[in-house]
Amino acid sequence: MKTQEFIKSGILESYLLGMTTEAEEHQVNQMILTHSDVSDYIIRFEKNIQGHFLQNAVPPPAEIRDIIQLRTNKTHIQKKGNNTYYDLPKDDTKKKDEYLDIEVNDTYIKVHKWWRPAFVAVFILSKIFLIAGLYYYFKASNQEEEIQKLRTEIAAPRR
Repeated sequence: MKTQEFIKSGILESYLLGMTTEAEEHQVNQMILTHSDVSDYIIRFEKNIQGHFLQNAVPPPAEIRDIIQLRTNKTHIQKKGNNTYYDLPKDDTKKKDEYLDIEVNDTYIKVHKWWRPAFVAVFILSKIFLIAGLYYYFKASNQEEEIQKLRTEIAAPRR
């Protein structure tokens, strides 16, 4: 397959967007290694996509940006500078390519280690009190029935 036909086929765009099969990926990798035109085209296309995304970027809300900045390592921010992409003037292209690496280790809310046993204890105690309450309720209702029976027995012979 000729180089220009390969470029025009659209497989390179699919490769960059991650929509190729393993066989197509292998074919593209071989073409990149053997043909400099293909590798140049991929580099230009990546820059065009990156430029498009940077031009059409939407800044996050200020609250979220503050949270992200608090989560990042302070030394990392100091190395990169205190400005983010959205704080930069539009003509400054040098700093646009720098990003902060943000990594979240988990998605769970961290709670003090004693809250779990306390919650389990409260849960178990509530079940114990529920059972005790039902037991004494039914016991009291049975005693009321027995008292009523005894009153009727006591009242019946007097007649």
